[in-house]
Amino acid sequence: MLDLEVVPERSLGNEQWEFTLGMPLAQAVAILQKHCRIIKNVQVLYSEQVIEVYDLTKVKLKYCGVHFNSQAIAPTIEQIDQSFGATHPGVYNSAEQLFHLNFRGLSFSFQLDSWTETPKYEPNFAHGLASLQIPHGATVKRMYIYNGNSLQDTKAPLMPLSCFLGNVYAENVDVLRDGTGPSGLRLRLLTAGCGPGVLADAKMRVFERCVYFGDSCQDVLSTLGSPHKVFYKSEDKMKIHSPSPHKQVPSKCNDYFFNYFTLGVDILFDANTHKVKKFVLHTNYPGHYNFNIYHRCEFKIPLVIKRDSADSQTETCTTYSKWDSIQDLLGHPVEKPVVLHRSSSPNNTNPFGSTFCFGLQRMIFEVMQNNHIASVTLYGPTRPSSQLRTSDLPQ
Repeated sequence: MLDLEVVPERSLGNEQWEFTLGMPLAQAVAILQKHCRIIKNVQVLYSEQVIEVYDLTKVKLKYCGVHFNSQAIAPTIEQIDQSFGATHPGVYNSAEQLFHLNFRGLSFSFQLDSWTETPKYEPNFAHGLASLQIPHGATVKRMYIYNGNSLQDTKAPLMPLSCFLGNVYAENVDVLRDGTGPSGLRLRLLTAGCGPGVLADAKMRVFERCVYFGDSCQDVLSTLGSPHKVFYKSEDKMKIHSPSPHKQVPSKCNDYFFNYFTLGVDILFDANTHKVKKFVLHTNYPGHYNFNIYHRCEFKIPLVIKRDSADSQTETCTTYSKWDSIQDLLGHPVEKPVVLHRSSSPNNTNPFGSTFCFGLQRMIFEVMQNNHIASVTLYGPTRPSSQLRTSDLPQ
């Protein structure tokens, strides 16, 4: 049985690992994978706002090193009072048949012993005063750890410094554009302060960097640092769809990507010139083939909207925009998409299904079947055409 320490407004864990509010999902999954012999039968139910313990019989829980829930200690209202002290009166929720006792960053839900007691604790019984007292002997059914004073009003916190682990993350990414289309990226980056001593690591550093189409490999390295991985493209299997594919001279070297997983960005370099020719921004939505590989890229993309009776307007597409809303902004449907199938090998199938790629203003929007955007590929002005080509599809 897991023996876990509860830290209100922060975390649930032990000496070996800790689930922290604001932790990237990839880090939480890595903990589960590392301790798979202890933590078994995992089912992922994601919430960016709370940590919930829904079955207290399967874990031991302690606060400030003292157990309030174990095989020998029942988590009754008396035990909670003893462990956590006084707080505001409990609130009865008639729809859930539960009492909620709230502390800062921590809430307990208590189950009534029998359904016959329910009417006594309705808010309109005895002028509602009975609902202020949780019945003696009531036991905790669920526990919630969250940020702030109220579970109803809680918001997802920023990533704690303990989760940076020496990496750089992007708070937001703005797509820069000129008169013809995208010209580069402006990234607002976050990292934990580095230097000698523990106190130096307790600060967050914020800085901005810009990368552009045509930047050299050395330019990008000096601007963003080393990538997490370098990926060399294999032979382009989609060139059959290009004009006169039989006339294309096979390349003796391959284009290559710099994969920045914590930024949610890939940068493609030309194999001959070693200059930037493409950016790929990842939204990391569940149900996509690449889910949990990249941190979500919080991008903003300006779209030029041309109206018949007025000058061009600029609207903004974000990570959370849906494809139908983008088409509504354009005022007309985009041309038919290219259907993209992904699989790790010829004998494997992709359980997440196909995605659809739409070309728009020197960008390719990869759209999932649920209408969410999976990725956006930006390509530079050196291309001979701004129309969607199969060789530009996300890899």
